[in-house]
Amino acid sequence: MGTLIEIGSFIKLQRQKQEMTQGDLAKGIVSLSYLSKIENKKTEASREIIQLICTRLGIQLDNELDTTIQEKCKQWYSMLFEVHDKEQIITTYREVQGLMDTNLTNNLLMFEIHKIRYYLVLGKFDNALDKINELKDVSNTFDNLHQFYWYKFRGNYSSLNGDFNEAMRLYKIAEDKISQIELEDKEIADLQYIIAVTHSKLRNTLESIDYAEKALDIYMKEYNFMRCAQSHIVLGISYRRIKMYEKAIKNYNLARHLGELNNDKQVIQLTNLNLGYLYSAKGNKKDAIHYYLEVADDLDVEMNARLTAVTALIKDYYSINNFDETKQMIDKGFELIDMDNSSEAYKSHYYVLNTFSFAINQEKSKFESIVIDEFIPYLKKHKDHANLVIYANMLGVHFEELNRYKESVKYYKLANLTYEELINI
Repeated sequence: MGTLIEIGSFIKLQRQKQEMTQGDLAKGIVSLSYLSKIENKKTEASREIIQLICTRLGIQLDNELDTTIQEKCKQWYSMLFEVHDKEQIITTYREVQGLMDTNLTNNLLMFEIHKIRYYLVLGKFDNALDKINELKDVSNTFDNLHQFYWYKFRGNYSSLNGDFNEAMRLYKIAEDKISQIELEDKEIADLQYIIAVTHSKLRNTLESIDYAEKALDIYMKEYNFMRCAQSHIVLGISYRRIKMYEKAIKNYNLARHLGELNNDKQVIQLTNLNLGYLYSAKGNKKDAIHYYLEVADDLDVEMNARLTAVTALIKDYYSINNFDETKQMIDKGFELIDMDNSSEAYKSHYYVLNTFSFAINQEKSKFESIVIDEFIPYLKKHKDHANLVIYANMLGVHFEELNRYKESVKYYKLANLTYEELINI
């Protein structure tokens, strides 16, 4: 069955699961020190010894089952690839893990690599990081296909943690592997799409358009309308940023049309959210507010999109001095956050709500404290230049009104420098 570098780790894992000591497992088969070397990948034991150890652990060395395991793995991988019911993903994972626990198989490495993606889908970021660190030891044994997923999923992890530069570096390494492996077109398109999104996050607008169009090309051929819609949204965002508003609106309308054909609320409301940004950028607050309200009031839309719409409404109402509506939206935002315990995921929304709450209630020292000590460091850490410009400016205005000109100049300067960085990215 070929050498399996993971075999030592596999044996150790199974022994610990069964609460068996090294002495229990080694007795009558090998010396204690030799078992230790096998477990720590310091030596490669003969097939006969591995067979005896596996028999004692109740594990089969059965190549017949390999095809079954491979099929089951493929089924699970495809669930992780497309948005799927989480309960079903967990159930299938447990089935596959059960097979892995009782059979020594060549599918083990690929299964372990896909666990990174599995934990990310479930929002278990710490488990994903633990899995990445655990696999680093054996990553030098990965073939090109293993490496493609290894770099792609680590890119997913970095992206979800807001480190888009590192995500891009890893995605590019994954992309370089494509010419050396056989992949379905939809897998290639998926990588191109996430590279487009990452370029968008990094404000590399032309590169984002380039990759979104490559992905869109494949999705159209595959009649994958939902991914077409997502690609149109990325294109809309890019065209909005370079002030090609008509092209942006055209892409948003295509995305919304595809969302309506598939009755997909998330896509429809993501389009509305982005149309809100577009009209707000054009200075048309009335239309912007109309689109934001569509999202904020939709109970079927995921929480992050609703909170994003609420914080956008707060900014726009505040900018036109409609303080009653601003207050109502601040209350709505806190209500939504209280409904969900994912405090870390909504941290930026939490800062926005408090910032405007303190500003509108004239709680000057609390306003200064949260923006200077918490929000600005958070935005710098996440390289969120666009919001850094907004809140540094807000501080500049605040200090200017208090005749504290030295501090005012400091934050206007930060806003200007960040803005220059933003347009030069």
